Amino acid sequence: MLIDPDKVDYSLLGATMQKANQAHVDLILVGGSLLTDGDLNRTIKEVKSCSTIPVILFPGSTSQISAKADGILFLSLLSSRNAEMIIGQQVAAAPYLRKTNLEIISTAYLLIDSGKQTTASYMSNSNPIPANKPEIAASTALAGTYLGMDTIYLDGGSGAQNPVPSEMISKVKEYTNQLLFIGGGVNSIEKAENAFNAGADIVVVGNAVENDSSFLIELGIVKNRFNSK
Repeated sequence: MLIDPDKVDYSLLGATMQKANQAHVDLILVGGSLLTDGDLNRTIKEVKSCSTIPVILFPGSTSQISAKADGILFLSLLSSRNAEMIIGQQVAAAPYLRKTNLEIISTAYLLIDSGKQTTASYMSNSNPIPANKPEIAASTALAGTYLGMDTIYLDGGSGAQNPVPSEMISKVKEYTNQLLFIGGGVNSIEKAENAFNAGADIVVVGNAVENDSSFLIELGIVKNRFNSK
């Protein structure tokens, strides 16, 4: 589950986390493309007060790092041609991360076209991979694997109109066995099932939970069904 500190409603967070516990959510990702009025440290503290689910940072920039989390997706935006998002921000963050006890999870991060421009593509000044080009995503993911990255994250972005296509997920899984995250536009059980069937290891939901936290319970049933296979 993805929690954006800019959007979190602390009065409802406890109830949402209760559903997350019931649904056996694997990870709580905290972060967003742009942090304006949100309080990252408070969000992490509130989440941890309600649950033992690991809290992993999903940072949009070096300003979104907190030693209070359990780990961090150390993202390199490999789908971009913007060097700042591929290695620049990472160099700036590395000395600070060295002083923390955060688990560093090296992640090849790929933005996928979702039918409209998202905050992530705008803020990173990068073009997403076309949704009808699964071979580009697969080749990029494979390059990330060869570079030693532990995790692949295909993301349509917050508020995506369309989820990452099943054909693209399958092609990426054909090219690499790394842990595969799928996010953006997963706002129905059918879309979650499609992602799992195509090869996703972890499906990330954010906006759908903000709109209806009971979605987590339904999604937990789907996850358990796939885990039992």
